Amino acid sequence: MKSVTVAKAAISMATSERDDEKILSEKYREMKIKTAAVDFGGNLMNNIPKMIERTLVASKKMGLIKECHVDEGAVVGAAREAIMQISAKANGMNVGGKIGIARGEEHISVVIFLSIGLLHLNEVVIGLGHRSIPK
Repeated sequence: MKSVTVAKAAISMATSERDDEKILSEKYREMKIKTAAVDFGGNLMNNIPKMIERTLVASKKMGLIKECHVDEGAVVGAAREAIMQISAKANGMNVGGKIGIARGEEHISVVIFLSIGLLHLNEVVIGLGHRSIPK
């Protein structure tokens, strides 16, 4: 399985509506890709630890990773990479969005899709992190 395929699945999960998550998860399960998604919101800088924690919990709960140091470290690393990509645009701002996580074979991708509140204008940003976990 290609890492691009797994990344696309994570992007789909992060950009999907809550009602569509189960349909998407089933579609990806048939492709041998496990998925999870988590909503969040608030001040970006204050919520970074919570975002990483929610990503890790969802990954374990949905069976994407085992409860071991290597798997957990890969998810945290991918989440931090995605956060680094969005932080320059959303630093100090209130955000709302979703984290999409996908795992296919040794590939795991974490995608953060955000709407950034700027008065009555909303900016949009996406960040993607990828890691490889031995089978």
